[in-house]
This record gives sequence, C-alpha cells and structure tokens, in this order.
Amino acid sequence: MDGPDPELLREDMLDGVEHALSRAPSAAVSDAMGAVPRHEFVAEAPYANRTGEQGGTRVLAPATVVQFLDALAAEPGDEVLVVGAGVGYTAAVVAEIVGARRVHAVDITRSMVYEARQNLAAAGYDAVLVDRRDGSNGLPQYAPFDRVLVEAAAVSPPRALLDQLADDGRLVMPRGQPGGQEIVAVEADGPTGWETVGTFGDVALRPLLVDGEQPDAPVRNRTEREDREFERQGYFARTGWEQEWIDWERQD
Repeated sequence: MDGPDPELLREDMLDGVEHALSRAPSAAVSDAMGAVPRHEFVAEAPYANRTGEQGGTRVLAPATVVQFLDALAAEPGDEVLVVGAGVGYTAAVVAEIVGARRVHAVDITRSMVYEARQNLAAAGYDAVLVDRRDGSNGLPQYAPFDRVLVEAAAVSPPRALLDQLADDGRLVMPRGQPGGQEIVAVEADGPTGWETVGTFGDVALRPLLVDGEQPDAPVRNRTEREDREFERQGYFARTGWEQEWIDWERQD
C-alpha cells in the first residue's frame, strides 16, 4: 500500500471508532483490528469509519465491526462461524483473536466467497475456511461452534444456527425489521427456545437471504431473468431483439 504507514492509519481508525461509539473497543478487539491490514479487504478509503459497497455487498464501518465483535466476546481457542463472509474483513479480525484455523465463514453469493478467499489469503489468513452456503443453515459439518456471528438481519435467530451452538455458546446478530434493528447476543434455551443475554446498539443491515434470493441465483422465469440481465447491462444496452428501423418503402 502506497502512502501513509498502514499501522498509523489503523491507530487513527481506532481513535475514530472510539469517538463514534463514545467508548473504546475491548482490548482483544482493539488489538486484533490494529493488526489486520484492512486495505487488503477494502479498496476505497479502507481506514475511514464509514459503510461502503464493494463487489455487490455492504462493507461494514469499523465502528459496526467493533459493536459486533464486542458482543461476540470470542476468546482464544473458540470455534467461530461467521455468516455473511462479505469481503472477509470481520473473519480476519476474529482469526486474530481465536486463531485462523478456528474460523469458518459462509456466504450465499459465490462471487463473494471467491473475493473473501482472495482477500484473506493476501492478508495472511488463508487458513480461514470460506464456503458457499445458505447461512441460515449454518455449517453443520464443523459444528458445534462456541460463537456464531450473523452479519445480516432477521426477526429471530435461525433454529439451525442455535442448534449448532456449543454448550454455553453465543450467537450475535442484528435482530428486527428494517428501521428497527439492534445487535443482540442470544443463547439457546432448550430445544426450541432462545434468550437474549445482551444488546449492543442499533444498526441497519440487509436481511439474511436464503437460497434463491442471492444476486447470482438461477432465475427460472424467463421474463424475470431477461429483465435482470438487461438491468445489469444498463438501460441503453441492447438485449438482442432490438433492430434499427427499416423504411421498406425506400428500399430498392
């Protein structure tokens, strides 16, 4: 990275986070975010405390990452599942805390899985497992997890994710409808229930998708599929059926 020293930029980033939240991050989260080269994950203004868009996904502001990770309260040696790998930054910070081989991340969009893998490898966290999955189903092959972090909103925790928690495990997610979400930490309570054990501030995140809702999902309806393709190409792009107007009366 050309320009200022990234280590100094990370220090400035953490100062900005502390100002935005009116508190300092936990020592573990602060140390981890101070070590992860965020510029390997975020192309535009990587150390600015702001939300962005990259590769069709939302990149969380550093202050929001702190809110999630303070709520998660992961400890060295914990097995962690991150639902919504995105660009891979949050998974890298978790890897600094618990160890890269103990972090598993899933994303429903295949292109984001590829990007997260590339970014994690470039930053030195290629031991983090990233797979293409419907996040609401979790990753049962690697369960149980001590911590599960969901970076997408839902009105209640998916049952499959609660079932994959270890004893005394914790799930963190934005709970609620658009316009009324807050970060909650929950624990499983019996075979069908759960209880909130902490709240950690308001957020506004996109909803948790299921298979068929992701941008790269196959579309069976032809009209809907062609409309999507036309939208991606741009309003003035040719779709194949337009032809220049022919004035037949002027033809020889």
